[in-house]
Amino acid sequence: MAKFLQDLLQAEEPLFTTALRQLERATGHSGVDVRLISDVITRAHHVMRQIGLDPADTTALELYNALRARAHDEVLFADTAYVGLSFNGRVISFNGDDVRDNSSVALDAQTTQHMQYNLRRELVRRYSDHERTDEQVVHHFVEQAGLSEIWYNQANEQQTQTSERQQDMDTPYILTIGDIVTDAFIKLREDQAEVHTDEHGQQRLSMEFGSKPPYDHVDIVDAVGNSANASVAFARLGLRTGLMGFLGDDKTAEESLTYLRSENVDTSVMSISPNMKSNYHYVLRYGADRTILIKYEDYEYKWQTPTVVPDWIYLSMISESAWQLHEDMITYLNEHPDTKLVFQPGTFHFKWGIEKLAAVYARSYIVFMNREEAALVTGKDVASISELASALHALGPKIVVITDGPNGAYASDGEKIIKMPNYPDPQPPYDRTGAGDAFASTTVAALALGESLETALHWAPINSMSVVQQLGAQAGLLRRTEVEKYLAEAPDFYHTEEI
Repeated sequence: MAKFLQDLLQAEEPLFTTALRQLERATGHSGVDVRLISDVITRAHHVMRQIGLDPADTTALELYNALRARAHDEVLFADTAYVGLSFNGRVISFNGDDVRDNSSVALDAQTTQHMQYNLRRELVRRYSDHERTDEQVVHHFVEQAGLSEIWYNQANEQQTQTSERQQDMDTPYILTIGDIVTDAFIKLREDQAEVHTDEHGQQRLSMEFGSKPPYDHVDIVDAVGNSANASVAFARLGLRTGLMGFLGDDKTAEESLTYLRSENVDTSVMSISPNMKSNYHYVLRYGADRTILIKYEDYEYKWQTPTVVPDWIYLSMISESAWQLHEDMITYLNEHPDTKLVFQPGTFHFKWGIEKLAAVYARSYIVFMNREEAALVTGKDVASISELASALHALGPKIVVITDGPNGAYASDGEKIIKMPNYPDPQPPYDRTGAGDAFASTTVAALALGESLETALHWAPINSMSVVQQLGAQAGLLRRTEVEKYLAEAPDFYHTEEI
């Protein structure tokens, strides 16, 4: 990893490699360098594809000339300040200032100084912001690596931007944890498939076996999954948010990361697995409902210590291989007792059961599940909301939210249970994917912003209503002003009632 950065920075060996190794040790081997390299490569490859180049089959000269041809495209270079690639020792800068400076010079005379300065600055920033390091430690190793000038420049910049940063820091930060997937939505033709109820009361989707039934169309949606959906919802509602997710190193990952950053989601604790594919699911749409064919890649689910202590952690759907991450998360939460845990269980959480997840339930501030899931977890009568809520509270959560499809939702704070109806749909739902994620994340967003549980329950169904009007789990997610506009126009029946 050090070799990649050393080549781009043209840093002195072995001082640079030694200093970087020490900085990694100081952060508890949290992979700061790996994530920085991943960001550099992801952004570089995205630009290359934008200008029609294949990252796997492009020479330094081809790239250099293609970049110079777009030298005045500010949008293309808007996110490439510290981005560069090395071709057998030949460094090509994607920094917009470098590209403009190079627009009239040959490759042998090019400059990369702006990129190298910004890359040094970004490297120092990421290590100095890490919660396990302090200024003296970072300063020492930065001097060893020959980056001390950047350290002092950055310190001066930080001093002049204190009030601006403080304003950002006053906004709650929510870290979401879970798998990211790309969804291929396959719209089935209703004359080629049907839904029937079997002898056990289970609905089943069926098509003629061994045939080649035509389908209507397919739509590809990147960077979804319960936690990714929640992180985008948080960002749009005005919160600071990050995603601890897991991806391969393919084009799908690049597109997902680019999209998340465009939605103001912090990807600094993302984990990229070399030589692996990203998760890809197939969503079979029949009417407004769907059946999802899932497959999770076998990543190394390693806990990434966030650079900022989150006010909330939001845990949802994640692979069966991620058990150690749960234990590490609980350890982290025990070290940070003020951080609230939100638990929206996924498929494998239900499979593991309450005994294995006892520490997660006990540490949870709020849990979300539907009525049937609550009955599965607790063993209580599905018909009794009060029994389901009491049993979930007994596991540890202070707030319990139980959704009930067309009947609305229930929330209990341990003293009272309140019911909230759904917000009326302006037209029949187009796609119900992500409605539950929108409900849960919007409830949490309102609480994080200081609103009451009752107000949170007024916000949540509005975002769910909006999501089901569009394809996918994120297209319909609203801004806070949009939620408040719908709330101001709500019908008279739209209010909570205690049961």
